[in-house]
Amino acid sequence: MSYAKMHRPPSPMSRNESELADRSGRQLQTMGSEDNPVKKLQLLCLSTGATGILVLGRMLRKRDEDGNKNLNLDKFIESIRDTGMDISVSDATKVFEYFDPNGEGTINIDELLDHVRPVMSDSRIKVVENCFKKLDKNNDGHVTVKNLRSVFSIKNSSRYISGEDDEEAMFQKFLAHFDEDQTEDGIVTREEFLNYYAGVSASIDNDCYFDLMMRNAYKL
Repeated sequence: MSYAKMHRPPSPMSRNESELADRSGRQLQTMGSEDNPVKKLQLLCLSTGATGILVLGRMLRKRDEDGNKNLNLDKFIESIRDTGMDISVSDATKVFEYFDPNGEGTINIDELLDHVRPVMSDSRIKVVENCFKKLDKNNDGHVTVKNLRSVFSIKNSSRYISGEDDEEAMFQKFLAHFDEDQTEDGIVTREEFLNYYAGVSASIDNDCYFDLMMRNAYKL
């Protein structure tokens, strides 16, 4: 497997995200050909920062044309290529076979994302869910840029407090995390929100700090 990062413009990263990306890249370099292919895919996503899992999820859903949440090998490989990840057909096939041990010819998107998404503690999942619920005014599992703008706050950010960035500039950088993969509808789903913050969570060791960051950002 080639461990080059995704071929798309880099997202604006926090220091923690940059450290996560560097750490994940180093871990990839030490993995052998027989190591867990799912762990490799996770690290490849994280080597791009918090948006890696988000982009992977969107590309998988994009190829699920009939909405049954299952993909065959060809569509799975197309999805991986859509992300821009530099992964060989052989290694992508190993990931596919991991989720299709009985050789049925399809894998389930939900199952794959559940395994690739970095594990979060129950307390972290709860605060992320509560933030999304506050944004989801219609309770339909979707939030818009307007919803985000009405709630999301960067006023506790060190870059804002220090004057390095103004509020609008920082908000646009935040939106870039969700827009950089050419999302056309301006909609963020619950899954995408969770995928993004699973990446952010992986860059933060302390549960209390993660909880405080989320509560400050979404005014819980």
